[in-house]
Amino acid sequence: MLSNRSRPVVEATLPVVGEHIDEIATRFYDHMFTERPELLDGLFNRGNQASGTQRLALAGSIAHFAQALVATPEQLPERLLSRVAHKHASLGLRADQYGIVHEHLMWAIVDVLGDAVTPEVAEAWDEVYWLMAYALIHQERGLYSARGVSPETVWRDWEVVERRDETSDVVTFVVRRADRRSVRTSLPGQYVSVQVTMPDGTRQPRQYSLTRADDGEHRQFSVKRVRGGDAPDGEVSNLLCDSVRVGDHLTLSVPFGDVVLDESGRPVVLVSAGIGITPMAGMLSHLVAAGSDLSVTLLHADGDEQSFALRHQVLADVRALPGGRAYAWYERGEGDGVGLDGTFSGWLDVDDVELTPGAAYHLCGPIPFLRAVREQLLARGVPARDVQYEVFGPDLWQADAVTEPSPDAGPASPEGRHSTASTLTG
Repeated sequence: MLSNRSRPVVEATLPVVGEHIDEIATRFYDHMFTERPELLDGLFNRGNQASGTQRLALAGSIAHFAQALVATPEQLPERLLSRVAHKHASLGLRADQYGIVHEHLMWAIVDVLGDAVTPEVAEAWDEVYWLMAYALIHQERGLYSARGVSPETVWRDWEVVERRDETSDVVTFVVRRADRRSVRTSLPGQYVSVQVTMPDGTRQPRQYSLTRADDGEHRQFSVKRVRGGDAPDGEVSNLLCDSVRVGDHLTLSVPFGDVVLDESGRPVVLVSAGIGITPMAGMLSHLVAAGSDLSVTLLHADGDEQSFALRHQVLADVRALPGGRAYAWYERGEGDGVGLDGTFSGWLDVDDVELTPGAAYHLCGPIPFLRAVREQLLARGVPARDVQYEVFGPDLWQADAVTEPSPDAGPASPEGRHSTASTLTG
């Protein structure tokens, strides 16, 4: 809870902090990595640092958290905190590292705002930071405990036993545990961090959805090659796609992620675009493995049929579910429609299909897609509480928190699956 003393100070200074938060985030990262360059080895996503997306995610997260404290000082924005905590746990973040971030973030605030940071202002924003930090530390401690790991034992060795080219840009890897430690089952929709050593010797982590239900020995994830265009290509995705073969070993975290399949017994509607199909594939696989008789509908948008990654797996799983239906929208034609209940040309439009009453909706894809589909669902009368969403890459919706509500009426894929709204890493 934000104290009565700090609340009016934060409320009064939030506009000026918000106006300069991008510059503060830039100075923060520059200063921290100059002083602590080892943090780029194994913890921070330097691709997101180079592109600036992590800076925007940090800025949006701070603004969102501070606004929430001012609006409702008796409660914290739990959904934002949960997503950040899962991301941090997948990277093995330690509680003591919050002190490092605090030191450099407060330095950046003073560096940018100068004399405006009076002792009273510094104390109020210090309280904001530690409220957020301690809430995350508490959640991350619980996540580690639930998985039976510590920050130091999040990572383990896996051997690649199968590699499949799904499309020209997507590769699926099946890995088998390389030790005898038991594998705790993942929840449908969760992800793992994959840590690889780059040619310069620096370790880089990225998050990838698990695309098939665990069997106690194996895990499966799919990687989309990131072609940068005007920006650099994704260094980790291209290394995995170009260099990793059967017999190689990879370092994976235990599974994390808070956007998981609704298992309340309600009908399920899965809505995805492009590589957003990956968590949906994991959910469908779990439903098949569990012998589910739920009504399950898949709505997927892609460039064309050849771009539909994991198409054969997910359509086979839909067909194996007694209540399964699948529809696809292709920007470039309708495809042959094999295995689908309907295909359409153009952008995904929920008005093209009959929606199941009382369903739980899971959305995954880039932010413009999520915005459009969520608006369509709300217009069809779907309650906002029934729509879960997953952004691939830094949740830049949070960067718009000052002026625009987030997808849950509360708060394009760069490399890797999840960097959602992370305040520290990415």
